[in-house]
Amino acid sequence: MPATIINVILVLAGSAAGLLFKSLISERLTSVLTHALGLCVLGVGIGYMTGTADMLCVIVCMVIGTVIGNAIDIERRLEEAGDLLRARLIKGDGGSRFTEGFVTASLLFCVGAMAITGSIEAGLNHNYEIIISKGVIDGVTSVSFAAAMGAGVAFSALPLLLYQGGITLLAGWVGPYLPQAVITEMSAVGGTLIAAIAINMLSLGREQIKVGNMLPAMFLPIVYIPAANWMAGVLPFFP
Repeated sequence: MPATIINVILVLAGSAAGLLFKSLISERLTSVLTHALGLCVLGVGIGYMTGTADMLCVIVCMVIGTVIGNAIDIERRLEEAGDLLRARLIKGDGGSRFTEGFVTASLLFCVGAMAITGSIEAGLNHNYEIIISKGVIDGVTSVSFAAAMGAGVAFSALPLLLYQGGITLLAGWVGPYLPQAVITEMSAVGGTLIAAIAINMLSLGREQIKVGNMLPAMFLPIVYIPAANWMAGVLPFFP
């Protein structure tokens, strides 16, 4: 929870800055800051990736998880749910910029791989690095959002607190029942997803990586590690 509270404070601070200094904020400055933060996020992701004790686990989980996520098309479903919510709330409020800012910021800050992976990491390992990194990104983003859409952006801090805080508490409750090897590999797979987010932020690929479709991979070490241990006992040559 402490990291989520920091995330909320950064969103509120960024929103206040956007409202106060909106005449000084340029699109070029926002773009440069996004690239700078993207490099930092890449470093965070690589740090978690290299913490793996079983690279085969990361590879297998990423492949199978991406196949599952792509079959469900999680990314598209999240986008459709967000568009539907945005359309209904904004229409119901007569197109208010307050509601537009609230809904748009809430969806951006809550619906994403970094929110989920960071919250799980915070709950399992009491490691707040990912959430705080996300908080800095959210804070910078809220500056430009508040400058364009007004005070509604600041109120997105409430669903952010409930969403990330809830996942963190749930992960903390489940964590003691998971073997350390599973937690380690979940963190490594999560780091891979964070690196993918950084690649999107830096626009390094021809098209955006659909990180949402890879989210199931983070949970697969819960199945992979016991299965691999069983196979190692049956098949001595299994790595």
